[in-house]
Amino acid sequence: MKQFPKTKSPCNLPVLKSVGLPSDFLEQEKDNKSLLCSSSKYNRLVLFPKLKNKILLAPMHNITNLAFRIMCKEYGAGLVSTELLSANAIARRNNAVLKLALTNKKEKPIVAQIFSQNIENIVNAAKILEKDFDIIDFNIGCPSEKIIAQGSGAALLKRKNKLAKIIKSLSISVSIPITVKIRSGFEGKINAVEIAKLCEENGASAIIVHARTVEQGYSGKADWKIIKNVKDAVKIPVIGNGDVIDGLSAKQMIEQTGCDYVMVGRAAIGNPFIFKEINEYLKTSKIIKQTAEEKIKDYFRYIKLTKELDIFSVKDAKIQAQYFTKGFKGSKNLRRKLQKIKSWEEIEKVVREIGSISDEF
Repeated sequence: MKQFPKTKSPCNLPVLKSVGLPSDFLEQEKDNKSLLCSSSKYNRLVLFPKLKNKILLAPMHNITNLAFRIMCKEYGAGLVSTELLSANAIARRNNAVLKLALTNKKEKPIVAQIFSQNIENIVNAAKILEKDFDIIDFNIGCPSEKIIAQGSGAALLKRKNKLAKIIKSLSISVSIPITVKIRSGFEGKINAVEIAKLCEENGASAIIVHARTVEQGYSGKADWKIIKNVKDAVKIPVIGNGDVIDGLSAKQMIEQTGCDYVMVGRAAIGNPFIFKEINEYLKTSKIIKQTAEEKIKDYFRYIKLTKELDIFSVKDAKIQAQYFTKGFKGSKNLRRKLQKIKSWEEIEKVVREIGSISDEF
């Protein structure tokens, strides 16, 4: 079975090991293909967009930058997202975080994912992002210790009153759909259904379910039954997340859970082609794969985009070189060489070298 790259959490912080914490909107469209959310404040309908396919890109720290999102879109991702952004930093107009929120018409529709527990900052951040993004996704699934200690991320799975106020405030403050990314819950307290219904009642347009507990972090098997339970309990679209690595697993998740969409995370790292692979399988049951040469071309396409978009860095080029060549003959030797390299010219040379010796991977 295909293995995921070993990465930190999408928040780039240690995953929580032990827990210690310091419907008046809904009108389902008749064809059941999308959800209309009626806001009394705006007196208009907010539509969760009809996407061109069911396969979506998950937000991932230091991965889902603008260049990578454009590539995923080119390969057929139905929806792409920024990495997890601090609503507090956006509300303060922090330049470094605002740079992560730069977008491009080539990637539309596009999601901005945010986190915080400060309602004023959350609403202000959403208003800032609203003009450039099609959806705001509010994260209550991040399992990092630092974010949970702030009362944000997965901590909000235990703060139902606070969560209800946040989602309600968001949904009446902006004119674009609000989605919520959740987890199964905590060990001994699986409350995904309860949380999903609460979000629906307060104006969420869709729910993303990462079918692991907070304590699991990004390890262990995802429990797809949780996704099915949520789908059975709410009327808004449900997006399944966890353990989808190819066309077969995507098809199985859809069949077993009834979810409306499938979100692909770690399996897309260094592999934007996966969206074409999965979509082709869902249409024809054919399995298509890239050659080593095609993966090397994708790496250089990524580098070209980062330079055009002014987000290139040698550090990122080195990291992505490892991801795009994972499984190649000589990839271990490449990693050793990259540790000593300090310039793009050197990176380019060693990547071209490994490409010339890797007919298969």
